[in-house]
Amino acid sequence: MKFFYNLERRFRKYAIPNLMYYIIGMYGVGLLITWFAPGFYLQYLSLDAGKILQGQVWRIVTFMIYPPGSDPFFAVLSLYLYYMLGTNLERVWGAFRFNVYFFMGVAGHVAAAFAVYALTGMSVPMTTQFLNYSLFFAFAVTFPDLEFLLFFAIPVKAKWMALFNGIYFIYGFLVGGMATRITIVMSLFNCILFFLLTRNLNRFNPKEMKRKQTFRRQMKITPQGGAHHRCAVCGRTEKDSPDLEFRYCSKCQGSYEYCSEHLYTHKHVTPDHPVSGDTIN
Repeated sequence: MKFFYNLERRFRKYAIPNLMYYIIGMYGVGLLITWFAPGFYLQYLSLDAGKILQGQVWRIVTFMIYPPGSDPFFAVLSLYLYYMLGTNLERVWGAFRFNVYFFMGVAGHVAAAFAVYALTGMSVPMTTQFLNYSLFFAFAVTFPDLEFLLFFAIPVKAKWMALFNGIYFIYGFLVGGMATRITIVMSLFNCILFFLLTRNLNRFNPKEMKRKQTFRRQMKITPQGGAHHRCAVCGRTEKDSPDLEFRYCSKCQGSYEYCSEHLYTHKHVTPDHPVSGDTIN
């Protein structure tokens, strides 16, 4: 949406590049703490609204060091997985959008902790579980057909894994108490809000849908052996890399298609800004 694009132009310079390096570093510190000082995290570092109101304000930040698992093998595997998810999202979205998405998740966790405390009077210590799930949901939306090896043997596409996790959270919302429902909704709210802010809903406009249908019909008559998709920025086609995904940009005037690397970083084509190979960092 226009609001987010204007925000990005003004504050893009303040984004933290390579944010996942710092996140994985924090998880590494948290992993060492869980190994050598069990219980220290929950007692002094977790997100506990009641204790924050008593003056332990550092918990708003320190809760983020909790690692995704404590078993040495699966912890290291999880760290690599989330590093891969985050770096690829930042590569495709750009540093600013990835920063906004991650810190919106952090803000949602803090808000959830205080909302539960205000409505139920309970202090429910929170970790980074839902924050990590929100990263995976974002990755699945951006790269829906990328396959993971479940149990190191079964290939499963990211979109199906995200759907399974979504059903799990819906079930938890339906059968859980008020605290559980508040935690699930507010902790994962960044997924919904971010994509509403960044996805142009104009693609559902009848005129826009008709334009895309006309372009697809034209692509069907491409001579045999020709490419059906071509990125308007780098010129690559599906023949250059079969794993590349291509999407149309509804903000560009005309039928312009972009690969996943340039979908979010290209300059929109308008009468004042014709198509070129330049991208914005």
